[in-house]
Amino acid sequence: MTFDQRLYDVVAAQPYPLLFATISGAHLYGFPSPDSDYDLRGAHILPIQEVVGLNEPHETLEVSKIIDGLEIDLVTHDLYKYFSLMLRRNGYVLEQIYSPLVIHTTPAFEELKVIARNCITRHHVHHYLGFVKTEWRLFSKENPHRVKPLLYVFRVLLTGIHLMKTGEVESNLVTLNDIYKLPYIPDLVARKLANAELSTLPDIDLAFYESEYLRLTALLQTSFEETKLPETPVAKPVLNDLLVRLRLDNVS
Repeated sequence: MTFDQRLYDVVAAQPYPLLFATISGAHLYGFPSPDSDYDLRGAHILPIQEVVGLNEPHETLEVSKIIDGLEIDLVTHDLYKYFSLMLRRNGYVLEQIYSPLVIHTTPAFEELKVIARNCITRHHVHHYLGFVKTEWRLFSKENPHRVKPLLYVFRVLLTGIHLMKTGEVESNLVTLNDIYKLPYIPDLVARKLANAELSTLPDIDLAFYESEYLRLTALLQTSFEETKLPETPVAKPVLNDLLVRLRLDNVS
């Protein structure tokens, strides 16, 4: 799979070697508008000289630019910070690792995708429960209501439910809906794909969507209670070994 060359150019211009960079956001979720920006996420490798000295290391790097009309937002974390996030109940980093939209990869990233499976726990449900509560509040308070936050509500709920049921990280709402078959999703996705990022839903039945939000939130909670996923991650020793190896390989 290939993408706009401008995405590769931004990634190639980064000051530190990258472990990986993938596309997140609406493009990953399956509903980019024609004017959606590109959200790139990944991990960089600081040289050992920068992490053992007194100077504060560049743990997070952010680049936001518009190149010939294409808006690109790139955020990367150093390996230590990124691996630490993996050991918490952070769904964002798992979604970035398992994004099929890969701009930059390395052999070590392929290792990381295997290791990350042992970072998934039942308590990742709290990420999705908290995230969807925020998205629903954002959506329900708007007037007029926008399609984007409503799609985020259902994307987050189905990603969380699927993770609890299967242990698999799936972020694409269209793919998820092939499994869970919510009848209103295709129309909402079509509206988002065809219109601007800030497009609205003037004819929305708010009571119906609230009932679906509550129903699926309850299903997410039930899926958590029934899941066979472990209580805690077990990948810390392997992540530590990978971190040490990559640091030493990056000695200048």
